[in-house]
Amino acid sequence: MVSGSMAGKTVLVTGSSTGIGLATVVGLAKMGARVLLHARHEKRGAPALDEARQKSGSNQIELVIGDLSSQREVRGLADQVGAHDALDVLINNAAIIPERRTLTEDGLEMQFAVNHLSYYMLGNLLLPLLRRSPSGRIVNVSSFLNTWVPIDFDNLQAEKSYGGMIMGPGWGTYAHTKVMNVMFTTELAKRLKANGDKVTANALNPGLIGSSLTRTKSGWFNSIYKRMIGSTEKGARTSIYLASSAHVASTSGEYYQDSALGTMSKHARNPEATARLWDISARLSGVDFPV
Repeated sequence: MVSGSMAGKTVLVTGSSTGIGLATVVGLAKMGARVLLHARHEKRGAPALDEARQKSGSNQIELVIGDLSSQREVRGLADQVGAHDALDVLINNAAIIPERRTLTEDGLEMQFAVNHLSYYMLGNLLLPLLRRSPSGRIVNVSSFLNTWVPIDFDNLQAEKSYGGMIMGPGWGTYAHTKVMNVMFTTELAKRLKANGDKVTANALNPGLIGSSLTRTKSGWFNSIYKRMIGSTEKGARTSIYLASSAHVASTSGEYYQDSALGTMSKHARNPEATARLWDISARLSGVDFPV
């Protein structure tokens, strides 16, 4: 259960114009936080902003814009957030599952760019701002699927296979990016600790939730899946817990589900693998850990 106040805190939630992200914005705003609601474009963001303000009863929600598939726009989003001169929590929540393998304007596979590399870039680009906070936190939304597949450096951007699973096209690649989320989290936490930073980094599984990722999917498995899923409010609880709870103020490098410690992919505990993914991400993005 989430309790306490977020008054005076500033939080960025990526991918928050719908689903779990929007529910996270509303929940944190109800706790008194100033929340930066992120959307890919104004057309989607404006109505989401109105909805979030109405549901939360808060006018401390602001809209920030950026297409996370574009490294140029990820940097622009970081600049927008930096203009606020304060950030206490970054919640990397955005995710997509295109049914076909497509490339971004930077020549990268779309899921890899949005679901992983945007997390990596924003975590590092916004770290100087988070360091100004007395208790800066980075929260990375992964999935229970992070334990379903191994990290495959020979297929990191779905060069060999786009990853069909029982859920349908693209889900295998999605699961692969969710492994990367947890690997990034543990490697970031290690570097933060070695650097003497107070900023923490943790990952989470929001659970079986009826987000925008599942609502657009068809097929027999997804018909069954949709009957099993919980509300977006339920899916937001662990994100809100990691963003706000005093119980995890000094916890870093862990993986949570249902606001409690969960079991993460074994690859996230492999220091050689997490360092390798970090080095590849740094090379592809031109962004590295700011010392």
